Amino acid sequence: MTRLFHVSDLHFGREDKQAVAWFAETVRAEMPDAVICTGDLTMRARSEEFEAAGRYLEALPVPVTVEPGNHDLPYFNPLARFFHPYSRYGRVERLIERPLDLKHVTVVPLKTTARFQWRRNWSWGVVSRSGLTRALQLLREAPADHVKIVACHHPLLDKEGLESQGKTLRGREGLQALAEAGAHAVLSGHVHDPFDIEHVIAGKTIRKIGAGTLSERTRSTPPSFNELRVENGVLHVELRTLGDAPPLAVRSPEVAG
Repeated sequence: MTRLFHVSDLHFGREDKQAVAWFAETVRAEMPDAVICTGDLTMRARSEEFEAAGRYLEALPVPVTVEPGNHDLPYFNPLARFFHPYSRYGRVERLIERPLDLKHVTVVPLKTTARFQWRRNWSWGVVSRSGLTRALQLLREAPADHVKIVACHHPLLDKEGLESQGKTLRGREGLQALAEAGAHAVLSGHVHDPFDIEHVIAGKTIRKIGAGTLSERTRSTPPSFNELRVENGVLHVELRTLGDAPPLAVRSPEVAG
C-alpha cells in the first residue's frame, strides 16, 4: 500500500499554528510515502512567509512536492509579479512542481497560476498550454499499472456548493485531456473545503479531490488534510480533521455536458 498526505492552503502569515503543528506531528508519527501540497504556502508572498514555509516543509521527513498558489505570487509589487514572480520561493523552489515516482503511484504537477490575465480577478486559475503538455507527457511516460495523480492549485471545474469565485481558464479542456491520458485523479486546493467527486468526461471517469486548509481562513470545515491510500490499484481517500468530522465520501458521478 502507498500512502500520501494531501494538504493545501497553509497560508503562512495567517497559518493556524495548532493545525500546522498537528499536521507535522502526524507526518512524523505515521511516515506517509510523500506529502503533496497544492498551493498557497503564503498569505501575501512575503519573503519571511516563504522562509517560514520552507523551514516547515524541509522539516517533514518524507518527500514533498508543492504546487504554486495564487497567494504565492507577489501581491504588492507588480514589477516583481510580472518579471520575477517566483524569486521569493527561496528554499522551497526545489520542491515546486516536483514529479513523484512512487510504488504503484505517479504524481504529476500542473501549474494553474498566472502572473497576468485578461480578467479582473487574477486569483482565478489558468491551465497553460505548456504546463498541460508537460503533464500529459509525464502521464504517458508513467508505468501502465500505476495510479496516476495530477496535482494543481485551482479546481479545474467549478462545482455547485463550493466557494469558488471563478472558472479556471481551459480547465474543462485540461480535465478531458488529463482523463484521456490516463489520469485517475486531480488534486487541488484553493476553496478551503475538502471534496471528492467522480466526474465522467469524454467517456472517462476521473476524480476531483480537494483539500481543505491549515490556516485561520477556514470555511465550512475545520483545519484538515486528505489521506490517500493506493492499494491493489484502487485509490481511497480519508478526510483527516483537527477535531471530529465525518469521513470524506465520494460524491455521485458528474457527467460533463
